[in-house]
Amino acid sequence: MIGMDFISFIILLVISIVVAGILHFVFKFYIMPGWLSYVSKVIIGWVGAWLGSPVFGYWWKGLNYKEVYIVPAILGSLSILIFAVDFIKTRASVFKSTG
Repeated sequence: MIGMDFISFIILLVISIVVAGILHFVFKFYIMPGWLSYVSKVIIGWVGAWLGSPVFGYWWKGLNYKEVYIVPAILGSLSILIFAVDFIKTRASVFKSTG
């Protein structure tokens, strides 16, 4: 997946945009409101979608484009976004409580 083509990049970008949009605008799962927070989620979510297939596996052969498997990419994007937001919220609360 290092040398991916443009279509693979776009597929991962669309997955990241949708997953980040659902988390940010529907579930209000963010550190701060606003578009900058959403755009940073899209970037982090793209990395998660890119790592999704190598980490979660290559399954559901019908839902793939070359090496981009859709369901593992969605799971990868979702998991890294939840981890990133939760990690930063936890770190912020630790710094706030220690003063």
